Amino acid sequence: MNSISSTKSRPKVLVADPISSKGVEALSEGGELDVVVQLKLSEEELIKVIPEFSGLVVRSQTKVTAPILKAAKALKVIGRAGVGVDNVNVEAATEHGVVVMNAPDGNTISTAEHAFSLILAAARMIPQAHSSMKLGKWDRKQFEGVELHGKTIGILGMGRIGTEVARRALAFGMRVLVYDPYISASKAHALQVEVVEKLDHLLPQADFITVHMPLTKETKYLIGKKEFPFLKKEVRLINAARGGLIDEKSLADFLKENPKALAALDVFEIEPPASDWPLRHLENLILTPHLGASTAEAQEMVGIEIAESIRSALLKGEIRNAVNMPNLDAATLATLAPWINLADRLGTFLAQIAPKRAEKIFIRYSGRIGDQDMKVISRSFLAGLLRHIQGPVVNTVNAPSYLERLGWEILETRQREAGNFTDLMEVTIEGEGKTASVGGTFYGATPRIVMVHGHFVEAHPSGIILLLENKDRPGIVGHIGSLFGESHINIANMSLSRKEAGGRAFLLMNLDSIPESALIERLLSDPDILSAQIIRF
Repeated sequence: MNSISSTKSRPKVLVADPISSKGVEALSEGGELDVVVQLKLSEEELIKVIPEFSGLVVRSQTKVTAPILKAAKALKVIGRAGVGVDNVNVEAATEHGVVVMNAPDGNTISTAEHAFSLILAAARMIPQAHSSMKLGKWDRKQFEGVELHGKTIGILGMGRIGTEVARRALAFGMRVLVYDPYISASKAHALQVEVVEKLDHLLPQADFITVHMPLTKETKYLIGKKEFPFLKKEVRLINAARGGLIDEKSLADFLKENPKALAALDVFEIEPPASDWPLRHLENLILTPHLGASTAEAQEMVGIEIAESIRSALLKGEIRNAVNMPNLDAATLATLAPWINLADRLGTFLAQIAPKRAEKIFIRYSGRIGDQDMKVISRSFLAGLLRHIQGPVVNTVNAPSYLERLGWEILETRQREAGNFTDLMEVTIEGEGKTASVGGTFYGATPRIVMVHGHFVEAHPSGIILLLENKDRPGIVGHIGSLFGESHINIANMSLSRKEAGGRAFLLMNLDSIPESALIERLLSDPDILSAQIIRF
């Protein structure tokens, strides 16, 4: 792996996409880096010039592909002046020892303000009125709007941007309802917003709805065909977050059927939308071409933010806002890498079985592993946990800040003495009056899940796992095995744990394929099977 450290010769940094002049100035400050600005390079051209550069700055135009990274023999860091890293092959960068960084905070205010601009435009139909006036018309009655004061706004997702939108909505005298399965009650109270437990409880109450969630498997079509019937017929629907959170086809049908409703979109499932895009010609729709981060201030801030991150990496060996590497030197990373990977998997596991509205996280280390600096391991666990919630933007560097935004409390303890295992990492989450826990260790060099909800089990932290809670009775394991056999699903590993005969037991199974919903329903139809949870890695 290429280590990040300064050298006697000045490290060269290539700026391949336009960033603010202040960003270029920040990179060049003090003359410690040799900064070259060369824009609009093709893949072939970039392959030719990249071998001499230690750093690369891009926005969204330049695609950093595997062939480019293969040619980048001296490259140590890639800085994406923006939030996402979709145009960077992060897997290939990791393979080649290249740290990939982004600028996650620079466009928060810009995007929040744009979302609220769309809310205001939708309330008063400003774009439609403007277009009418440009045609020489004077249709005052046609463009009668609504006030924000006293209206209810539903905010789906209370991350950085959703929180800023909530603050602005409160300033306008709006009632703010929030749907976010992971926001804590304490944070909601501090923000003076009302948390709604289920999305279909929020939708019929909201006069305005704005979405601010990452696009994940869970949030794809968050508002889709099933949700639109719950909406008010005059609702204003806003999306300045990610295309795909709202089902555009269902939205088109809804807007056609409800001419007093209105939507305002800044992001789309396909960008730019096709010329025959069905929403383009609807009169009750406001469109902007992904302008959320398009302000001079936001571009200046992300440019400066990524410049400072690259300077710290190349000149000081410090890593910040990395999406593929913890804040570690190479020697420590080599020692802790297995535990870092296991912690990430424990986080991924626990995210899928824990109460969503968490309040506290307890991380406990026992044995010799507790002698190490556990910060990066704990962060790796949080990254695995929060990535399932917030999407791929979460990493070991920014996971604590995401945790803080959610209002969760984390407590970490260590004990030198070994317990049932030579080394053990056990994590417990409390929330909604419930607890969930998982523990992991190594059998030799092989990682294992060895505890779930306080029960001793054994499972590989990979692939597909099915966690069953059942009443302990004779024949139940055979019954479960028969059902899986009938469904042609192979059980790679099975671990059964109980604390007393006839009590509750947990069955953990590594499966070769994902069971269909019909099989889960058959399992749960047995009164002695209390719950079934599928965990995917």
